[in-house]
Amino acid sequence: MATKEAVAQLATLPERVAVVETKVHQIESKLDELKADVKDMHDCLDNTRDLLDKKLCEMADASNKQHDEIFEKINGLEKIKNKVTLYAMAGLAFAAGAGWINAINFPHVLKFLGL
Repeated sequence: MATKEAVAQLATLPERVAVVETKVHQIESKLDELKADVKDMHDCLDNTRDLLDKKLCEMADASNKQHDEIFEKINGLEKIKNKVTLYAMAGLAFAAGAGWINAINFPHVLKFLGL
């Protein structure tokens, strides 16, 4: 036969089951909230990724445009430098061929330049 302790435990069994069912129900509701939060976070991360991708593309386009402008300016400066160098070399070659370089007295050149 059942002992007094076993009978007492059997008497409290429905209450304990009810407590466990309540806790399980609370856990399930918390899981549903977590699923909703994870979905919201996923959507937020997707939006952030799309915005970052858009901004990075805009920044890359702006950077490429700036690089193109700087490239054009540098090309223009190099062309000018090459022309000046070519004319200076041609002038020096003409001066050397005409014999002007040996005839110039450096003190007179320095005086002419104001040095």
